[in-house]
Amino acid sequence: MVKQKILVVDDEEDILELLKFNLSREGYQVLCAVSGEQALRLVRSENPDLIMLDLMLPGIDGLEVTRRLKNDPDTKNLPIVMLTAKGEEADIVTGLELGADDYITKPFSPRILIARIRAVLRRRIKGQTEETSVLRIHDIEIDPGRHEVLVNEKPVQLTFTEFGILNYLARRPGWVFTRFQIVEAVRGEDYPVTDRSVDVQIVGLRKKLGPAGKYIETVRGVGYRFKE
Repeated sequence: MVKQKILVVDDEEDILELLKFNLSREGYQVLCAVSGEQALRLVRSENPDLIMLDLMLPGIDGLEVTRRLKNDPDTKNLPIVMLTAKGEEADIVTGLELGADDYITKPFSPRILIARIRAVLRRRIKGQTEETSVLRIHDIEIDPGRHEVLVNEKPVQLTFTEFGILNYLARRPGWVFTRFQIVEAVRGEDYPVTDRSVDVQIVGLRKKLGPAGKYIETVRGVGYRFKE
């Protein structure tokens, strides 16, 4: 079996060695970078299966690395796990909004980190085979393959998270989901996202959808559903 390749990006040598040791022991092929510029070069030359990314890097920081990768059609689906000492809610939300698949704060447990990496890689494989067909419901068209949404045949620009929420709800019209279920489905388990941040996502999504935003209904005291 071909080993899955993980690129670890951190400017702290001891962190790099710790991660390389633990990931290699679990059977992963590990590449290392100490700057954002080096990380971007390795992504393009080595085509890793996942990138573990520190935010505070010399030169191009982790947020800018994420932004560039997610804006590039060739790398937008590359899973990114942020590993950083910046643990404020604002930092976490910013990372997730840019498209990170998980956000782990330092100090960390190597066992938990490995478990979450496995979960991200599983979701990537699952996401490649499920819920990828074009969906047409009401006056909305959702194309996961192209990551495009049309409302009355006009394109609507959504963030990574907004698209995930819309795609998840619209494929299960009439079902009511709690905020926790939405976060778990779109981002995976153990995500440090608050109920409030889900509400903010819904508000932004409705606004961008215009009149079609009415199809996302609030179920008071429970969560949200997409109108049948």
